Amino acid sequence: MAVRGRHRRRQQSRINRASLTVTAGGAGLALPLIAAGTADAASADTWAKVAACESSGDWSINTGNGYYGGLQFKQSTWEAYGGGAYASRADLASEDQQIAVAEKVLDGQGPGAWPACSQKAGLTRGGPAPAAPDAAPAPRPAKAPAATPTTTPQSKAGTAEMYTVVRGDTLSQIAEEQRVKGGWQRLYQANRERVGTDPDLIVPGQRLQLKPGAATPPKDRSAPRAKDRTGPEPAGGQAAGKAAEAKKAADAKKAAEAQKAEEARKAAAAKKAEEAEKAAAKKKAEEAKKVSAPSTSRLSSPVDAGPSTPYRASGASWSKGYHTGVDFPVPTGTSVRAAASGTVVSAGWGGSYGYQVVIKHADGKYSQYAHLSALTVRSGQSVQAGQRIARSGSTGNSTGPHLHFEVRTGPGFGSDIDPLAYLRGGGVKV
Repeated sequence: MAVRGRHRRRQQSRINRASLTVTAGGAGLALPLIAAGTADAASADTWAKVAACESSGDWSINTGNGYYGGLQFKQSTWEAYGGGAYASRADLASEDQQIAVAEKVLDGQGPGAWPACSQKAGLTRGGPAPAAPDAAPAPRPAKAPAATPTTTPQSKAGTAEMYTVVRGDTLSQIAEEQRVKGGWQRLYQANRERVGTDPDLIVPGQRLQLKPGAATPPKDRSAPRAKDRTGPEPAGGQAAGKAAEAKKAADAKKAAEAQKAEEARKAAAAKKAEEAEKAAAKKKAEEAKKVSAPSTSRLSSPVDAGPSTPYRASGASWSKGYHTGVDFPVPTGTSVRAAASGTVVSAGWGGSYGYQVVIKHADGKYSQYAHLSALTVRSGQSVQAGQRIARSGSTGNSTGPHLHFEVRTGPGFGSDIDPLAYLRGGGVKV
């Protein structure tokens, strides 16, 4: 409400919510508080009936419709009648504090401030007054109170002739709440000299002429009704309304174009990322083909010589009790080739194996080349089948120049398999 108790329909269902602690604050208006014995006071029971009608008796209600508390105060009314001395909004004040402010509204506007519920609750001027609540202690600056409506003769709802503008009012609000026939346009025409050429600009303290014989609220509620805020609010003149609508349409078009451009950018980025992903997958597949399991055409004999000491030959000369590989008797300096493509996992001194090279292949097998005199690859290097990787020798635990060739299922000693069977399985005749 602007300076009336409320102007909306009764809530159909009660909204449960936790009561909030009352603190001093809000506007801090230097207005006198209502004390017991006010001339137009009503009993606490009567106010309870009004609250039951207005808000189902919920003194802490705030549904977001612009009206607060059990008696449904509008913010501007709450502040104009000293509610800020109790709390910033009515729903944050106690029941007694809301009644105290309501007594002032009743004194200033009469029961018509609650046009429907005052009749149902039997709210009239006069009657026993409830005890005044203690306001939370707060400094009261020596500041002039906000302008409040006059009551000449606004004591009866629907028949007011004059109205004093308070903070947050607009012509459309006043016309609707005071039920001015013809709406805000008629109200503006009646007060054009007071308001000036801009119907959006009304200021607190202005006295507006209301046409006598108010009628039923107009059905056309298209006139703008601004939210309550500090300072003058737009009333929604036709020119201003058209300009606002045009700006709103232009902004909407601009936003739609920006959104469309952003969606196009995202689509292009997604397509580019998809193409990059496909290219990477293709490259990976091609690389995988290069290091796939050895085939007949990709295996190679490590040296151009036949074997001597066979695989699994027994004897005390070997720590495992048998020969874990096969020997190829070749002179020192003979080129040693990779049996299959793969990655060098070891290239260096190998204890009793002397200088050695160990290669991991795509099929999961490992090949070992031992007793070497020189290395031509390093650890981590990729090699191809038939590529030279070292030169033969007689380093480590060796009785003479030869190549020890071994094939394993794992990188460590003890997982050996028949190396000649491996080579022959790949098409090497040895």
